[in-house]
Amino acid sequence: MLKIKKRDEPWKWGALVVFLGALLFSLLVSGLLLAGQGKDPLQGLIVLWQGSFGSVWGLGDVLLKAIPLFLCSLGVAVAFRMQIWNIGAEGQFALGAIGATWMALSFPDLPRIVLMPLMFGMAFILGGIWAMIPALLKLKLRVNEIISTLMLNYIAILFLDYLVFGVWKDPASFGFPMTPEFSANAVIPAIGGSRVHWGIVFCAVVGVGLWAFMRFTRLGFELQASGEGARVAKYAKIRYGMLVLFVMGLSGGFAGWAGCVETSAVLNRLQPSLMVGYGYTAIVVAWLARLEPLNIAFASILLAALRVGVESLQIRLQVPAAFGVIMEGMILLTVLAGQFFLTYKLGRGTKQE
Repeated sequence: MLKIKKRDEPWKWGALVVFLGALLFSLLVSGLLLAGQGKDPLQGLIVLWQGSFGSVWGLGDVLLKAIPLFLCSLGVAVAFRMQIWNIGAEGQFALGAIGATWMALSFPDLPRIVLMPLMFGMAFILGGIWAMIPALLKLKLRVNEIISTLMLNYIAILFLDYLVFGVWKDPASFGFPMTPEFSANAVIPAIGGSRVHWGIVFCAVVGVGLWAFMRFTRLGFELQASGEGARVAKYAKIRYGMLVLFVMGLSGGFAGWAGCVETSAVLNRLQPSLMVGYGYTAIVVAWLARLEPLNIAFASILLAALRVGVESLQIRLQVPAAFGVIMEGMILLTVLAGQFFLTYKLGRGTKQE
């Protein structure tokens, strides 16, 4: 008879096998869903691939969407490592965009070398402060951070709407809710003649910096140790409360940077279409990547490619927009379920067992 047994040592290639298996399973189910709608599953998967990786334009679009996903996912992963459940990256992303816009509209004539640090600095500060609010509520009033971060998302998005419909609305926008276009010095330029901008280099620097911080600094070690819980942190004489505030500030700051990059490099202004759910997708990316910065880069590209590919499916095969969300959910659920086999395995048991 079969019996579940704990592995003597971790499965060496288990994470890769589980991830690939989850991806293949989700593609299989997606093919069945396409067949259920009267579409050719094989053609659908080909369109999905061609839309994301089959052309220079598609690949550029994938990288553009992967940049904000990567930054938001880094922020989510930092908080999750400490078992602080920050579900508010979407709101922190919005506050970062607001902070960058504030600087861009207030000082449009400053040289780029001065204006860009101001925009990134204000985006980090506002995103970090927005994330520290639920941290304070958790520490002082024992409010569940899942609920508070989620609720603050709606407030942040409505605040963004208030600004673009009101005080920051461009008089020349013909009634559309958007700010005036940023000056050239407030725009992150593209790399060469491509559509991809220098934000991708910024992502690489931030990712390597976070990896080094977590691996080689005492504070990074304390952060990971505190993930075992407040009691463990106190026993190890780690200032748990201060660390929670620091981690949430850092997490929100990364999401704020994502909002800054997207507003400056892609839209060149603030408008409601900025909010497309990067903060929520970042949660999926972080779990798929097992909270590791390098893995987050690959998972961000995968989920970005899924978004771009589904857009092609919508146009060419008239597939509903919710199809992409279904695929994201299936990938996450199958990966989480498959992680069981990283620790346990199926083996034959004796009658005595």
